[in-house]
Amino acid sequence: MVEVYIDGASAGNPGPSGAGIFIKYDGKAEKFSIPLGEMENHAAEFHALILALEICVNNNYQVVSFRTDSQAVNRAIEKEYVKNKAYAPLLEKALELSKQIDLFFMKWVPGSENKAADELARAAIRLNKTKGEY
Repeated sequence: MVEVYIDGASAGNPGPSGAGIFIKYDGKAEKFSIPLGEMENHAAEFHALILALEICVNNNYQVVSFRTDSQAVNRAIEKEYVKNKAYAPLLEKALELSKQIDLFFMKWVPGSENKAADELARAAIRLNKTKGEY
């Protein structure tokens, strides 16, 4: 089974944002820090999910367990619904990708169990190039 830890972070809301993805499988680990530009924190969380799903689909991972410390993202996947309609296209994309994986599930974990992804997301914020500040 492939374990995927995801986190999105923003320096401001909205502000420079990043996605952190930590993938464990067969005793190996892959780490991704992906700058996302300017967006709100919840959008960054959804983008982290989508990017991680794309990595899984592209690598043909078929049994995948996702972990997130975002209750909003976890609830949205669980219920296949978002209250804020601005996130509906992001949820739709995530659900479409998740259906390309034979066994996909997501679990909410406290932030203390998601430190690797959090550190990667914070590093990704610093990779944004906005007005010479970063």
